[in-house]
Amino acid sequence: MNPWWIAAPTIVTGMAGITAYAAVHPGSQLFGHALTTTTAPRKLALTFDDGPNPSITPKLLDLLDRYKAKATFFVIGQFARECPELLKETYSRGHNIGNHTDSHPNLFFCGPEETRTELRRCSETIQNIILEDPRFFRPPFGYRSPWLAEIVHGQNMHMVTWSLLPGDWRAKPVGWLIRRMQPVVTDTQIKATPQAATAHRSTGHILCLHDGNYRQQNGDRSVTLAALEYWLPRWRDLGLEFVTMTQAEKDSA
Repeated sequence: MNPWWIAAPTIVTGMAGITAYAAVHPGSQLFGHALTTTTAPRKLALTFDDGPNPSITPKLLDLLDRYKAKATFFVIGQFARECPELLKETYSRGHNIGNHTDSHPNLFFCGPEETRTELRRCSETIQNIILEDPRFFRPPFGYRSPWLAEIVHGQNMHMVTWSLLPGDWRAKPVGWLIRRMQPVVTDTQIKATPQAATAHRSTGHILCLHDGNYRQQNGDRSVTLAALEYWLPRWRDLGLEFVTMTQAEKDSA
C-alpha cells in the first residue's frame, strides 16, 4: 500500500486544524498581523462591537465619561447610517471609531470581492459621518480568511482582535458576566509583579464587549452596562489606564 494513502487523512486533518486556528483564534498571526494586546499590564483597551445602538450607546458614553475612560467602538456600517448623530456624538467624546464591516457577515465564508466591499462600504459610511477614515478593523465573530489581511492593509487599516472575550452577548445574569471579566484584575496583578516583568510578560488586555446586537437595532445590552458599572471604578482604583486603539498602536510602534 502506498504510504501516502496512509498518511493523507492525518495530513488533511492537520491542515484543517491549522486553518481553523488561523481563522478563529484571536491570537493567531497566521492570516496576517493583528493587534491582540496592549503593551503594558496596566493599559486596558475597552472595545465595543455591533453599534451604534440608540438604546445602549448613549448610556454607555455617559458611563465612560464618569470614569474618564476612552474606548474604541467597532461599528456596523448599516447601523451607523441609521444613527449618524449618535456616531458623531461617540467620536466627539474622544472615542475611536473602528470598522466592523457593513452588514456583519462571517468573512471566512466571503470571497475577496465581497470582503472588500463590506469593508469599503463601512469605511465610507464612517468617513461621511465623522469626516475621518477608520484606522482599525475588527472581523465579525473574529473570523478571518487568507485574503482578509491584505484587504485590510490595502484599505489603510490595522486588524484588531482581543485578549479577553467575556461573552456578554449571551443571556446570562450580570453576576456571571462580572466573574467573566475578573481576569482583567487577576492578570494585571500577576503581570505587574517584578518576577513577571523579568519574564517579559508585559502585556495588557484588549477587552471585547458589545454595545449592540448585529441582528437588529436596539438590542438589550443592559447586562454589559451593569457589569461595567461594577468594574470601572475597581479598574480605576487598581491604577489601570483606559487606552484607545490609537494609543495602544502608538505604544507598540
